[in-house]
Amino acid sequence: MGSIQALRGTRDILPAEVGYWQLVEDTARQILSRALYQEIRSPLLEQTDLFVRGIGEGTDVVGKEMYSFSDRSGRQLTLRPEGTAGVVRAYVEHGLDKIGGIQRLWYQGPMFRYERPQAGRQRQFHQIGLELLGSGSPRADVEVIALASDILRALGLKDLSLQLNSIGNRDDRQKYRTALLDYLLPLEQELDSDSKYRLRRNPLRILDSKDPKTQEIARNAPSILDYLSKESLAHFEQVQYLLTELGITYQINPSLVRGLDYYTHTAFEIQSADLGAQSTVCGGGRYDGLVGELGGNDTQAIGWAIGVERLVLLLKELRPLPGLEPDFYIVSKGEKAEAQALKIAQILRSNNLKVELDLSSSAFGKQLKRADRSGAPIALILGDEEAQNQTVKLKWLKSAQETTIPSDQLIADPTSYLELR
Repeated sequence: MGSIQALRGTRDILPAEVGYWQLVEDTARQILSRALYQEIRSPLLEQTDLFVRGIGEGTDVVGKEMYSFSDRSGRQLTLRPEGTAGVVRAYVEHGLDKIGGIQRLWYQGPMFRYERPQAGRQRQFHQIGLELLGSGSPRADVEVIALASDILRALGLKDLSLQLNSIGNRDDRQKYRTALLDYLLPLEQELDSDSKYRLRRNPLRILDSKDPKTQEIARNAPSILDYLSKESLAHFEQVQYLLTELGITYQINPSLVRGLDYYTHTAFEIQSADLGAQSTVCGGGRYDGLVGELGGNDTQAIGWAIGVERLVLLLKELRPLPGLEPDFYIVSKGEKAEAQALKIAQILRSNNLKVELDLSSSAFGKQLKRADRSGAPIALILGDEEAQNQTVKLKWLKSAQETTIPSDQLIADPTSYLELR
């Protein structure tokens, strides 16, 4: 029988790469915690209707990309394709919308979409996201944008651009949709096949088509900014003012509409010039109608999601990870010596030291060669003599200097010997 391999569009994250993922997760957690965002964990599996109602039946995500199926009870279920709808469902189900005030939440974990796999884009992909619920202030928009920028810059990313747009309220968008259709319908035969599919279902998505000819058509389309109400325009201008006050540069991009129906007003993406065509590392926007759409009290809200796979691709190019070299490598041979070595390893580890214990029972020479390759500064050597005398031999691997000391002396102050390296 042949070996079983991972499904297309999924991948194993091996130990050599996991450190980058941990770096991203730890950096996000630290920065979001300082801004008093609390982590929320929602299920990977939800009722399909959550995404049909929340994301929109006319979107590519719902129409083409979701992993949906019937379970044994006949319920229609879906592996979550994005994080916001599930967080909002939890927000409503547990009455957080009735508490009042602002809820600052963040999440992390896998999402699922049936897309063509490519670098940084898998069918099982991972996001870190936040949701700020309960405020319609432009300051809320800028707070979440600033936090995303803080995370990316703390990770060492520099060549970033913030793309910014407003898609107004629902009335603004409906007026714009009519104008856009008036422009596009006479050109229908010139559009790519995906855009023809979107034309009557979700024409705003045509604006961010990747097809060159459709992009050329979209460049001459009406601008949504010309269809904003006074209130929507004032909100957008205040967002721009506050970003400028924080020193965050941006580019207004009227073609930026995002792919989900729940967005209103501010929409944004943070892009990296180092990622090629799939340049977006963070995207989000305001969604003032979604809580009400899912059965909660009308609640203004804004959020974003960072794509972890794309971010890890960038980090691999930008920075090496610190090594996992042990502080001590323990070499031992003989029944009593091996038992003593295990005991010493556990005690040193409990003191926050990194210790690799050779488990091979092979000759001392072979174990010491592995100690050299490990990158540890010191090898601890225990044989029958050391076990009998309750001592341990220390060998500084670069200089080959050796000394023998009582085991208790090492355990009492192990870091002092590392300082002698």
